[in-house]
Amino acid sequence: MDNLSDVLEKLKLSSTDSTSDSVESCLDCLLKALINNSTEASVKIQEMGVLPLLPTLLSPQSSCTPKVANIIAEMAKNEFMRSPCVEAGLIPPLIELLNSTDQEVLLQTGRALGNICYDSHSLQAQLISMGVIPTLVKLLGVHSHNTALTEMCLIAFGNLAELESSKEQFASTNIAEELVRLFQKQTEHEKKEMIFEVLAPLAENDVIKLQLVEAGLVECLLEVVAQTVDGDREEDVAQLKTASDLMVLLLLGDESMQKLFEGGKGSVFQRVLSWIPSHNHQLQLAGALAIANFARNDGNCIHMVDTGIVQKLLELLDRHIVEGNVTVQHAALSALRNLAIPVVNKSKMLSAGVADVVLKFLQSEMPPVQFKLLGTLRMLIDTQVEAADQLGTNVKLVERLVEWCEAKDHAGVMGESNRLLSALIRHSKSKEVVRTVIQAGGVKHLVTMATSEHMIMQNEALVALGLIAALDLVAAEKDFVGADLVAVLHKLLSDDRSAPEIKYNSMILICAVMGSEPLHKEVQSRAFIDVVSKLRSHENKTVSHQASLTEQRLTAQS
Repeated sequence: MDNLSDVLEKLKLSSTDSTSDSVESCLDCLLKALINNSTEASVKIQEMGVLPLLPTLLSPQSSCTPKVANIIAEMAKNEFMRSPCVEAGLIPPLIELLNSTDQEVLLQTGRALGNICYDSHSLQAQLISMGVIPTLVKLLGVHSHNTALTEMCLIAFGNLAELESSKEQFASTNIAEELVRLFQKQTEHEKKEMIFEVLAPLAENDVIKLQLVEAGLVECLLEVVAQTVDGDREEDVAQLKTASDLMVLLLLGDESMQKLFEGGKGSVFQRVLSWIPSHNHQLQLAGALAIANFARNDGNCIHMVDTGIVQKLLELLDRHIVEGNVTVQHAALSALRNLAIPVVNKSKMLSAGVADVVLKFLQSEMPPVQFKLLGTLRMLIDTQVEAADQLGTNVKLVERLVEWCEAKDHAGVMGESNRLLSALIRHSKSKEVVRTVIQAGGVKHLVTMATSEHMIMQNEALVALGLIAALDLVAAEKDFVGADLVAVLHKLLSDDRSAPEIKYNSMILICAVMGSEPLHKEVQSRAFIDVVSKLRSHENKTVSHQASLTEQRLTAQS
């Protein structure tokens, strides 16, 4: 290391003339020292104040430039050297060098910048603001035959693409075309994986999704799937998963999804459909998720139900009652839930036996499956009186819902169970359904649901409770008292933040429970007349009118 000190001293003296042979030999020694012992050599370079000299040696015209950039790249492998490199002003001249035509300069410059900014979002953001992305994309296009340079660009893209601020800049370049062109040329698994690692974060942006679809990425992905679906090598399995996952990601963009759907006649859409009956779980999963993504507007949903997709999904679910792949179950139920949203699809899907197949998963202990199962049934019975009546008198279903209403560890399951319980009552308006819910112990959960922070859930609960009171007050009386229903209603009416619908339905419910002696007494003891009287001047006319009617009822029965 004493020898290194001499070299560094010599470099300081001769650095004013970057073309001299002495500078060249100093740099060679320096590089050798860094390769032998990077940490020790880096410390010495910093101690002897050589870093501030390096920007002047990064001249585009100098033959020393690739070596200087290489030295910086080697030093910046050490985390403790990255900040000193930035403070020495190395980033601006390095970025300038990205405009060079010398491939060795470009390679070493890319390495230097990559190592300095490694794992630092703030420095990467600085590179983005200095316009490095368009420059690198251009380099990839010009030097796509140079393997080392191509890999350098891909590593840089992979790091930069993680930052949200990069997406807009990437979208303004022809990155999609360049990456697809590069992908088409690759035969090695490792190279394809490198490109996939860049594509995945980029494809999270909707503009880039569409650009990738237009550049022909989907065709590449379908080819990968076809080549790897029957392979049992580890790399085949990995590529199949990556390609099919990326395909599903592209379908999350509205424009890219609609472009690939092509009115249900698109070749891509047809290929994805063929994945569902596949024996490969990864393809089944991707196929079901793709259908769920295609089913994001009514037109697509109606077309898919009319062309028999429901049957394919039901057959897939039937296979997984025994095989029990949770991710496939979840994906297929997601697709069915989305398909059930348009009103015209509900009766068709019920006739196809969707509810019966979905109920087979009622014993599942997996919260994601439970959540989608509940959502699918809730969508199916919306406005469907007969189905709501049938499901609402299914004792096993209602008892399971009541059990899940207490799933405090899984808020989504708990919320959906409450909503389905309410929906069964609201859409059936059936005394038998109300009795089934009361006997299963569901009333207290609906009262709790009325206190939810979500207005839509509050309202659904109040309407269901109103129907319970109207259809079988006698049977529900004990549960209403036990759940402090009257206290809950008083709180909702007193709260200025309660929405007009909540106030209206709360007053309807008060009138409905007045037929019960113990509930009537509670209403009288809580001075409801004062609260309701104030609502007569409410700005919402429906609320003020109902307040007048409720006040008359309370006064007449006081």
